[in-house]
Amino acid sequence: MRSKVTLVLLFLNVALFFFIFYFERDWRIERASLEARRRVLGPEAADIRSLEVTGSAPGSSFRMERRGDTWYLTKPVEWPANPNAVNRILNELQFLEHETSFSTRDLEKNGQKLADYGLDQPKLTVSFSSGEASAPGAPGGRTTVLRIGDTTKVGDHLYLLSPDGERVHVVGRSLADSLAIPFDELRSDIVFSIPVFEARSLSLQTAAPSGVRVRLHRDGSRWSFETPVIARAGKNATELAINGLDSLRVKSFVLQNPPAAAPSTSFLLRVTLEGNNRRETLYVGGPSEGDQTYYAQLEDRPAIFTVAIPKALMDTLRNGSDDLRDRHVLDFDANAVTSIALSAPNQPELDLQRLEPAAGSQAAGWQIIRRGGGAQGPQTLPADTAAVQRLLDQLETLTALKFQSDAPTNADLEDWGFNRPEREIVLTLAGSTIPQLTLQIGLPTNRENVAYARIAGSSSVYAVEPDVLRETGASPLAWRERLLGTIPASARITSLTLANAADGSVIYAHRLADGETWDAALAAEPAPRKSALTTVLSQLRSLRAASFVQDGFPEKVFAAGEVRPWKYRLDATVSLPGGAGAGQVNTMTLWFAERTGATEQLAGSKDFGAVFAIEQPLLDALWTLTQP
Repeated sequence: MRSKVTLVLLFLNVALFFFIFYFERDWRIERASLEARRRVLGPEAADIRSLEVTGSAPGSSFRMERRGDTWYLTKPVEWPANPNAVNRILNELQFLEHETSFSTRDLEKNGQKLADYGLDQPKLTVSFSSGEASAPGAPGGRTTVLRIGDTTKVGDHLYLLSPDGERVHVVGRSLADSLAIPFDELRSDIVFSIPVFEARSLSLQTAAPSGVRVRLHRDGSRWSFETPVIARAGKNATELAINGLDSLRVKSFVLQNPPAAAPSTSFLLRVTLEGNNRRETLYVGGPSEGDQTYYAQLEDRPAIFTVAIPKALMDTLRNGSDDLRDRHVLDFDANAVTSIALSAPNQPELDLQRLEPAAGSQAAGWQIIRRGGGAQGPQTLPADTAAVQRLLDQLETLTALKFQSDAPTNADLEDWGFNRPEREIVLTLAGSTIPQLTLQIGLPTNRENVAYARIAGSSSVYAVEPDVLRETGASPLAWRERLLGTIPASARITSLTLANAADGSVIYAHRLADGETWDAALAAEPAPRKSALTTVLSQLRSLRAASFVQDGFPEKVFAAGEVRPWKYRLDATVSLPGGAGAGQVNTMTLWFAERTGATEQLAGSKDFGAVFAIEQPLLDALWTLTQP
């Protein structure tokens, strides 16, 4: 029983297979044949090389051809076509299908003629040539002509005469719609097609009489001037200008009433972009109607068109020798600087030298090397790393307010103070093609409120902010480490005495008893004095100078325009824990001058060998303690 069921099922499967193989295949063939019969055009539409449309309405005629992979309009103007519009037309031709068709021979039998369908004088005639030859070995391609007539009375379709004239097809309106698009949508509106990442050079030329020629070239990620001066170009400014050129769009073509002189022969500005084995040149002529609109023409194209160029872009292009130039005076990597030499008239040369980072640290410190005269050797002091970093940042961002001159005379250099520069800064660079950069800063001017700067070996002179002279002082005091000393957390300040320096009268004094803390010692003090004393103790643990005034410790100090005696004396006893025996005891002594301003009070120390301005918290605390 089971074997019979199996045989029956097997027989049914075989029958179904033969049914599908023979009958469904015929259905598919029939459907493909039907589909092919509905197609108006055959293989001639697969490789269209040129296409011309002739219409009865004004402005409806055009011609275009394919050159390589790009389609170009050749009528009414020579110009690249809009790829989207071209693809739509080609797709409509390749997949054109009729709803129905009838033979032209049957027209006479029914008392009709082509004129009844608008095909004797068609509204649109489409002629295209394809790559296929009309016969094997025949030269050239074949030409196909389609004629589009009237609209059907029902169904909103169109009558179309077949290429051989034997049949009339009823087709949809989509083909006619794709052919009847406005000319502004049919042509490309792109002026420059070289994107910024491909651009290799940018050339600008203004009209006579100046006729300035500017050429910039790209080397890796950098842009540089080749003319009118060899200099760095601003990368951002240059690429923004190229992006601005790429964003230009054709407003309209001048088919009637062209300007008296073509832009290519009489231009205000000529712009050339070069990319990978191609170049594009735009001639900008005189202004057209409308704000910031100009006549324009591309090289090797006769078509004249109008283009709107924003004022900012036009100004940049016309003043490219200045506006596209890198305004940074120096070009260097701050991390590669190993030493900075500062010199000024009548001062010994000062060197700031980068130290090797400590083990386990990536941050490198700096030291001051001051070169003495005669037999005295160089002196070293710790430098303020933050101050040196600010100097490097200022030099990196030093920008030209004005490009003063690229060809100064000897008289100019003398007038601008370069015979004896106010400042000379030498940067030594590690791992650089230029091992040293020397910046010279001349005299500041009161008339223009600028200082003049140049790089040694370069002819270019820049006008810069005069503040650079103040920020690049050659005195060691400007770069000395601001942190004078620290008291370890394990050490104790065991006594504090603040007294008048003149007579020794005590303003505050306290010595901690064994086991006593400053919180307990200050508990009975009024709140303002307690806060001030707490601040003093905190400041002494990490004593910093706001700025240094002079080296050494004088008996009297010059402050507020006159020599003054020291006003106060502060003694702090510091106990450092020792081993089995008694700990080490040191006394820190600071002398303070009278306060000379809201933010200025000087202090001196024999131990630190300096006179310095104290920071604001300590200044305010002393004021609270010394005022009645």
